[in-house]
Amino acid sequence: MAEQVNGSLPDWVSRQNKIAAQPLWPAWDALLHYGAPLASLPGRVTVTGSVEPRLLAGPLIVVANHIGDYDAIVLAPSLYNVGIRPRFMATRGLMTAKGLGTLLERAGFIRVDRGSGDARHALTVTDTVLDNNGHIVVYPEGRIGLDRDLWPEGGRSGVARMALLSRVPVIPVTSWGAHEVLCYADDARKLVSFARSIWRQPLMQVHVGPPVPLDDLSANRMGDANRARVRIIAAITMQLQELRRAEPGVPRYLDPTRPCPDESTAAFSGGEVPAELRALIGAARDTP
Repeated sequence: MAEQVNGSLPDWVSRQNKIAAQPLWPAWDALLHYGAPLASLPGRVTVTGSVEPRLLAGPLIVVANHIGDYDAIVLAPSLYNVGIRPRFMATRGLMTAKGLGTLLERAGFIRVDRGSGDARHALTVTDTVLDNNGHIVVYPEGRIGLDRDLWPEGGRSGVARMALLSRVPVIPVTSWGAHEVLCYADDARKLVSFARSIWRQPLMQVHVGPPVPLDDLSANRMGDANRARVRIIAAITMQLQELRRAEPGVPRYLDPTRPCPDESTAAFSGGEVPAELRALIGAARDTP
């Protein structure tokens, strides 16, 4: 059991709260600034899209699809290059790993204890980040996606609730290609797939889109958190359709170690977002 401080909060919440109120750790800032060549070692990276300067000056919630273990390594410098100062939400397993967890915490990563009563403590830290105009990166799916065709899964409502409570802009970011670098299986086979990627040089794409339209939704109205969740996943899916125009059906690269069920687990099977949602999100994209 974690040591408690202030009578109720685990000690890591107090530590991360202090870090959340500070600018990015200089070492993390330098890695983001100069680390793009390292991230592109196993493949070519392209970044498209942008965020308005007025939005970059304030707090942001960045939501991304999760296609593999390598996508965060590509996302971090890619987001930094468009002006986003990323602070990732990460699982307890990563944040408590010896050595690595300490570095991630110092870099501003936010621990999430999924499936436990301590998961709520992450909101204390995210509130501090947003209050200090920070940029939080969240995977709304909550895990590496297991849809057989790699379309985004339904996701969880946590990020939607965070957005509706804070009224902070939600920026959808979509990646494609990073799933080819590290396979889903054990560490030994991950090393083999990484070495093969250095030889193959797959294209890894990142697209940063305009804010998801959520202004008409409320944190206090029943059903709106779910509506926000659906819109967020729909925006990511629509952007993924653009990135994988050459692979609209079964992906060209399939990882045999990824435990995908026979039936689709995608929020929108085949990437087909309903017309009314497409119109709503498309209208927001066209608004100057």
